[in-house]
Amino acid sequence: MNYTGGCLCGALRYSSSVDPIDAGYCHCRMCQKISGATVLPWASFSPSDLNYTKGQPKIYKSSDWGQREFCEACGSQIAFRGMERNDTVEINVGTLDDPEIITPEYHVWCASQVSWFDTADELPRHPKSSETTDHG
Repeated sequence: MNYTGGCLCGALRYSSSVDPIDAGYCHCRMCQKISGATVLPWASFSPSDLNYTKGQPKIYKSSDWGQREFCEACGSQIAFRGMERNDTVEINVGTLDDPEIITPEYHVWCASQVSWFDTADELPRHPKSSETTDHG
């Protein structure tokens, strides 16, 4: 399957022909603030499997351990990339051309989940990060 997506204005595009490593929902405060949403669905890819096909992202160092990649023109956040453990790049599922092709498998950082919002699923929930991601 080919996973393609990009920003709102179309200046930044990416693709991967390899399935994601995993996918989940992040409830951390950084993801809430960067997206303006109560939860951020994401999918992890190997950095070598995800390529920008149009434009280059601007980088915002959001913490000591990670950076956000976004479109300079429209501000859409495309991805999170760990700086110490850079074995994955996590794209925001909403930036996919077809967000239906990826289904989240678990929730992370539920300790900061907004009390008035919940998803209707029985997926595993982790108070902080899971064993497979340091997302946040």
